[in-house]
Amino acid sequence: MKAIRLLGIRDTPLSVEEVLAAVGDHAAGGTTLFVGTVRDHDGGKPVTQLAYSAHPSAEAELRRVAEKVAADFPITALAAVHRVGELELGDAAVIVAVSAPHRGEAFEASRRLIDDLKKEVPIWKHQAFADGSTEWVGAGG
Repeated sequence: MKAIRLLGIRDTPLSVEEVLAAVGDHAAGGTTLFVGTVRDHDGGKPVTQLAYSAHPSAEAELRRVAEKVAADFPITALAAVHRVGELELGDAAVIVAVSAPHRGEAFEASRRLIDDLKKEVPIWKHQAFADGSTEWVGAGG
């Protein structure tokens, strides 16, 4: 689909500038950007280490999610990238952006894109906590 400008599962640092540039368009009156970052806690426990793993089908599933969003909303462009591998606190784990003729459409489509990505794309988070325990969180986590 023409509206889908950038999709990827990457083992290198993500770039907000790259994602924003991908959705830039003179036909768009509004652009939304969401950056999910690695935080220092989860469930009230301090996080010391975090890594993401993806199923080989993850990129195809990301495309399916993006195509559905592009079909359901009158958007100009969308982009979504997710990081895999070991990440540090503060690193960008996922970035999505949507541009549309109006801000409402951009917000709604962006919300659906990140929510469906988290729910449906097979990417798992493995986090280690300060108390020595670890936890896997799957798609939907």
